[in-house]
Amino acid sequence: MAGTAPIIETRGVEKFFEHPDGHRIKVIAPTNLSIADGQIVALLGPSGSGKSTFLRMLTGLARPSAGEVLWEGVPLGAQMPNAAIVFQSFALFPWLTVLQNVEAPLQARGVGTIARRKRALRILDTVGLDGFETAYPKELSGGMKQRVGFARALVVEPLVLFMDEPFSALDVLTAENLRSELLDLWQNKKMPTRAIFLVTHNIEEAISLADRVIVLGRNPARIRTDFEVKLSHPRDYKSPEFIELVEYVYKVLTQPEAECRPPLAEARTGVSERVTTTYPMLPHSRPGGISGLLEMLLDLGGRLELYRLAEELGMEVDDLLPTVEAATLLGFIHLHEGKAELTPEGRAFAEADIDTQKVIFREAALKQVPILRQMDQALRAKSDHRMSDDFYLDVLDDHYSEDEARRQLETAISWGRFAEIFNYDAQSGRLFLSEP
Repeated sequence: MAGTAPIIETRGVEKFFEHPDGHRIKVIAPTNLSIADGQIVALLGPSGSGKSTFLRMLTGLARPSAGEVLWEGVPLGAQMPNAAIVFQSFALFPWLTVLQNVEAPLQARGVGTIARRKRALRILDTVGLDGFETAYPKELSGGMKQRVGFARALVVEPLVLFMDEPFSALDVLTAENLRSELLDLWQNKKMPTRAIFLVTHNIEEAISLADRVIVLGRNPARIRTDFEVKLSHPRDYKSPEFIELVEYVYKVLTQPEAECRPPLAEARTGVSERVTTTYPMLPHSRPGGISGLLEMLLDLGGRLELYRLAEELGMEVDDLLPTVEAATLLGFIHLHEGKAELTPEGRAFAEADIDTQKVIFREAALKQVPILRQMDQALRAKSDHRMSDDFYLDVLDDHYSEDEARRQLETAISWGRFAEIFNYDAQSGRLFLSEP
């Protein structure tokens, strides 16, 4: 049962980077959040939304630009938090045995030889690695390496166990087995920790494990939804209630501006900052990817759940989302309750030849994408119908970080060239109209 007093609390925590001219690029908007005793909390969000950055600020590995993080009511800067992290990569010392790898953090903390040996052996037995104490990492499978990672994190008896996509490097069956084992350790109180904070991109994983799910938006990161999962364990992936929650999270992730209310739960109170900008973020997806998605959806009947569409394409849903977002932005797909459905424009695009596709794409891009509309207008207005890409990079720099501004420009140029809105000479860095 979750306690009333939070173990961890953030008050107006944010992260930003400052330009030499004083202009700030905000990565994480001011956020209030609390993690209570007895909870598994899952943090979801699109790639690049700041999930791992947020985790690092909670653990003290990164400092917030503003606001504060409290551990049991004490500011993080005034103490060393009792936390441990399991990472996506196994990060084991290849020259040490399994037992020595698990002992390493205890040795770093100055724990005596006999005491650390006893604790390491006990935790190895707990995670199912009894008999592998003298093995080296190269002798272990991926699943066993990650078990060592769990043992190494748990041996320090952390107050909170942090996990940064710990199952994503494993095959599907191994990952599912490890999730079940982790849940068994947690529910039967076989692990010395009072809360778990899981960063993941896998929606089903979050709903199957967590007592509470938080979904971040991006640019900057902000809480889009924060709700409790009121389903008993073990959770049935095929139950209507489970599917409804999964589809709800899909909707939140793929409709950034939609107001979404969670089913089966009341949303928690959190600080969310709605961001408006002259240049909404473009999903980083190539026109060919958008075309392939629409054609596949047409072949599958024109309407399908996102997770099934991802399965048909042999992809993770997180990898498919940018392409889905791009098709939605252009008006080619309509999303409803986790299902993607071709719009009349999307169907026309999927059925058309390449020349007609370019025309349809051009009309949609000029209507829905402000930066492309501005590029077209400026090129037509200039006497030589040419513009440097640096001009648009400077414009985007006021709205995004330096790296993201460059990625936004690359995406805009990719779309503009496909739609024959303009041509682009990469060597000179200039955009131009081929037919003014």
